[in-house]
Amino acid sequence: MFAIGDFAKHGRVSVRMLRHYDAIGLLRPAQVDPSTGYRNYEVGQLAELNQIVALKNLGFTLEQVRTMIADSLSPTEVRAMLTMRRAELESELAERSARLAEVEARIWSIEAATFGHYYDIVIKDLASVRLVELSTTAASFTPADIGPEVYPLCEELGRRLVDATVKATGQLICYYERSPDSEDEVLVHAAVPASVDADDELNGLTVVDLPATRAATVVHRGSMDAVLPSWQALARWIDDHELRSTGPARELYLDCPDDRSQWVTELQEPID
Repeated sequence: MFAIGDFAKHGRVSVRMLRHYDAIGLLRPAQVDPSTGYRNYEVGQLAELNQIVALKNLGFTLEQVRTMIADSLSPTEVRAMLTMRRAELESELAERSARLAEVEARIWSIEAATFGHYYDIVIKDLASVRLVELSTTAASFTPADIGPEVYPLCEELGRRLVDATVKATGQLICYYERSPDSEDEVLVHAAVPASVDADDELNGLTVVDLPATRAATVVHRGSMDAVLPSWQALARWIDDHELRSTGPARELYLDCPDDRSQWVTELQEPID
């Protein structure tokens, strides 16, 4: 038998935590002295404690841990719960990674404004183009709102093109417009240039004609999660040259390998 202090030491937990586990019925002492109230634990209970701590460190609540232990869940049931928790952790990790990318992009934007990082801005005359597209709405222009909408939208566009009879004639274009119904919401469009005939099966795609325009452009290299400094450099250049953005802003995806850090995208801001 171990006194509670020794058991806490061997289990690498606090005495306070053991008392809490006892109070909620998660890990009862093997013996309680009726006269002193001192708790004593058996060596075999270290295995139970290890299981509790492991599950807790995986992010399960103590109530969930108690249920898992009390119900004597089968290995299959435990695996299902662990798989679900893994998915939750992966989602949290993706969210944190996106936040980190946004912070890094903000830092880079500050440095670009302060130290004048060089961006090769080029004015181009963009020809009118017929597109087939899918659209959705994002809550705002923040990367946390745009990213979760535009990536799935582009994937869905690719799936629908497979079953459509239209022929894509160019590279992926995404463009963004403020919603007329909200000061924050953004209309997100994922599109490809296409040769469209009257009898083509569009498979739910919409035909849109973007007019010819003059645009200030810059090539962004890297993940679109870090595109903010490039867009802001373009905005500063337009302002410095006393031009005016006429929108909607476009992104022409020149090269999109599996590694998003290697993407090459031309940012296009219509101007006059």
